[in-house]
Amino acid sequence: MKLVFLGPPGAGKGTQAAKVSKALNIAHISTGDMFRQAIGEGTKVGLKAKSFIDAGKLVPDHVTIEMVEERLGKDDCKNGYLLDGFPRNVEQAIALDKIARPDYVVNIAVPDEHLLSRLTGRRVCPDCKGTFHISRLEDEHVCPDCSGKLYQRPDDSEQTIKARLDVYHTSTSPLEKYYSDCGTLVMIDGARDPEDVLRQILDKLV
Repeated sequence: MKLVFLGPPGAGKGTQAAKVSKALNIAHISTGDMFRQAIGEGTKVGLKAKSFIDAGKLVPDHVTIEMVEERLGKDDCKNGYLLDGFPRNVEQAIALDKIARPDYVVNIAVPDEHLLSRLTGRRVCPDCKGTFHISRLEDEHVCPDCSGKLYQRPDDSEQTIKARLDVYHTSTSPLEKYYSDCGTLVMIDGARDPEDVLRQILDKLV
């Protein structure tokens, strides 16, 4: 099965993608991991991407697409794939269709106000790398696992999150229409408990 996961920052996309890929025995490919792997292996397209990153520039679509094509050609994708973080626009979606058209596109939808509460309340422990929400902490400054000092990531500020959501909605709305027109879009209520979200996804795919 070939899948694409869409979802705004904080929707739990990465967590659900990891669980679904394991349940379906398909490769989970996040854009960030894919870039790091290609650059680490020193592949031709990886070196292309590195030249842009080192210059402080965004990696152009054609290089990202080339990298996706290279990654989907690896042996672990023979049984299918789950792409997390790609495509980010309609041009990339059209290119993906030519490489390996997805069977389903799972859109994990969460209202903005829910995401703001979820992300602004997130706290991280630098010692054990744990992530927690203040609503479940006795002390929002102390890690419940290792007693380390919790902190809020700079990109979890309300202003930053609103800006990230604006960018996401601007780029993703056309993608939702594109895949809806293709008949492959699957809408998921991502505001529910994570286990309920997983059940929704698997019920609609299996």
